[in-house]
Parts: sequence; C-alpha cells; structure tokens
Amino acid sequence: MNWSRVAARLAAAIPRERLHPAVLRWAAASAPREGWAVALSGGADSVALLLLLWAHFPERRSRLLALHFDHRLRGRASSDDARFCVALCRGLGVELITGRWSREKPRAAASAPASAAAPTETAARAARHAFFSAALRRRRGVTALFTGHHRDDVAETFFMRLARGAGSAGLAAPRPVHPQAASGRSHLRPLLALDKAELVAALRAAGARWREDASNHSPAHLRNRVRAELLPAWRAAAAEPRRDALAGLSLTRDLLEEDDQALEAWAARATRLDARGGLALAPLRPLPRAVLRRVLHRWLASTPARTDLNRRGFEALLDLVIAGRNGARHSLGAGHFARLTRTRLRCEPAAGGAD
Repeated sequence: MNWSRVAARLAAAIPRERLHPAVLRWAAASAPREGWAVALSGGADSVALLLLLWAHFPERRSRLLALHFDHRLRGRASSDDARFCVALCRGLGVELITGRWSREKPRAAASAPASAAAPTETAARAARHAFFSAALRRRRGVTALFTGHHRDDVAETFFMRLARGAGSAGLAAPRPVHPQAASGRSHLRPLLALDKAELVAALRAAGARWREDASNHSPAHLRNRVRAELLPAWRAAAAEPRRDALAGLSLTRDLLEEDDQALEAWAARATRLDARGGLALAPLRPLPRAVLRRVLHRWLASTPARTDLNRRGFEALLDLVIAGRNGARHSLGAGHFARLTRTRLRCEPAAGGAD
C-alpha cells in the first residue's frame, strides 16, 4: 500500500483546520526542533491520527516518532497489530518503537473462574502509559504525545465519570491539550473535534487499512457497554433537526474545561503556604466551597503524608476547615494528621508536634 498517497487523500477529506483549534494553537507555538510522538495501536483512530499529522505537518515528518505497545491479550491478533504498525511506519518513513507487556500470569486458585486471572483494563492502561513514559525518557526533545481520542471518546468518558460522580475537572476529560507537570511534555488530542464515524468513512474513502480489536466489543468493560448501548439510545433520544448530540457534548466539555481552569486559577491565588508547609486559613474564609476544595487538594499534595483519604474522609476534613475548630485533628492515613490552629492548617506525624 502506498501510505503517503493514502495520507494525502485523507488530508484532503479532513483538512488541517478541522483539527481541534487548541491543538493547532499549541502546534503553532511549538519550536521546529521539537519532536512529536504518536501513540499507534493500529486501530482506525490512531492510524487516522498518524496519517493526518504526517500529511498536515510535513515539516515535522523527520521528528515524528510512533509508539506501539503490545498488550499480549489477544494472542496472534496482537502480534499482527504490531506487524501492521511496522509496515505503516515503514511506508511513511516514520520511526517506530514497540514494546510488549512482560507480565507474569497470576496464580489463580483452582476454584477461581478463568476470567479471574485476566488483567483489568486499568492495569493494561497503566502498563501502556509506563511504556510510553519509559520510551520518551530515552528520547530528548520530544515535547508531546499525540493520541487518537475523538468526540465519541468524549461522550464515553463523560458518561462513565458521571456514573461514579465527578466535578468539572473530571468531566472536562479528555482535554485537547493536557500538560504533564511530571515530564514537562503535553498530551495532545487533535481529533476531539471529529466523530468516529467521520474518521472511519474518510479512511475508507482514502483506501486505508487498519486493525480491529475484538475486545472493543466485549460487554465485560463499562466503556464498551456505554459505547454499544447507552450512546446510540442517547443520540437517538436527543435527535432533532440541526441538533448533533455529540457536538453539543463536545461543546459542554470545552465549557467545563474553561470553568475548571478559572477555579484552579482562583485556588492557586488563595493557596499560601509558610516555610513549614502550613496552609494560611485567613485567605480561605471568604472562598466558595468549590474553590476551597481545590485549595485543600493542593495542600494535601504538598504534604509529606501519603494520604489514603477516601471521598468521605476528604469531605470531613473540608467541613473541619470550614468550621475552623482550633486544635481539631483529622487523620490523613499513613501515619499523619491534619491539625487546625487559629491561623494554619498543618500536617503532623501521628505522634504529634508543636505548632
């Protein structure tokens, strides 16, 4: 297959301005010498992503790097995914780094069902991201990791997080531009302005091939059930002339991200720590609960406590701070307590300590 010709056809069907505007602004500000990495599974989304980046940013082709992780969950099909990615990248002249999950099969009790030994979706995602991080640490100058999330992923993530309870930060995911403080890189999702159906139709018209993952249709995972059952019913119920439910939810995600950024900026201004890590309480008294919640999260992240607070425990600590009870203490788990004084919130070892 002539992959460069396929990329040109796909780029004609999905011009550069159809990519998410926040990603385009980020790309315009990116230095020409910076490298870009692309998460390439071999599925339609990631294939479309690599082809569009290759076609729309020709000046970046020599600094494109594809990353493929073999989860080893589907036997020969997983190996075929890797071979497909090798052929695709060879056709485009893009460097490819591959990794394989070297997990050991857990020892399951004889009475346990066969599915009990299967790794979870969370474990597979963690292994994939660990591979990405390790591969990029060895590559200097790579400032971004591009992933193939699209509007359907926005809807799936929204409903999954809505089911367990989430605020604006959680409901604003996945974000088009997501800086990673730990690595200094950004995660970029330029396809968030496009529907899955549009991507697949454009790939077919361009003559592209891709790999299908049968596990994406398994009802064992919540995301697959949301995709197969909830989203079609929701889109049908919301259908009206000139109304696109996915586009509406995508706009909601954008607005939630703006709200989240505003609340975070407000919380950052109100968070004042002294030399010992104590949180000043005076600036917090006029704050709305939503902002105070974020300040408290910031303070917890700055403390030496490796807190195991659950949601109920965090809410109890938040209520304590709002009440301002001098001398009150609240367990943070892992051998630490939060202690309120008249002016500060402090983190102390369980054995206690002077203010």
